[in-house]
Amino acid sequence: MPSEGRAREDRPTEARGRKHVAGLFDIRNVIGLLLGIYGLILLFMGIFGDKSLDRTGGVNANLWAAIVLLIVSAVMLLWARFRPTYVPEGAAEEAGGEPAV
Repeated sequence: MPSEGRAREDRPTEARGRKHVAGLFDIRNVIGLLLGIYGLILLFMGIFGDKSLDRTGGVNANLWAAIVLLIVSAVMLLWARFRPTYVPEGAAEEAGGEPAV
């Protein structure tokens, strides 16, 4: 059961120092949200907009691009949710920023 050992390694412990989750500022959340917004815009354009099927070879390109963007967005958000990034508590101080709250 190698997955159990790996899951234990990812958890913060007192022996290795305090850590906190990157949360909303995790780049996967930002990318997932942006792709989701663009996907929703293209989805509405694919459903309600001019289809222009003659220019795309009979394919509703906006609709298919929207579906792909929404799937990738969901994958990014789920990845960030189930595999969070742990940041050491002193990382902001070392970088010259304010201490983490």
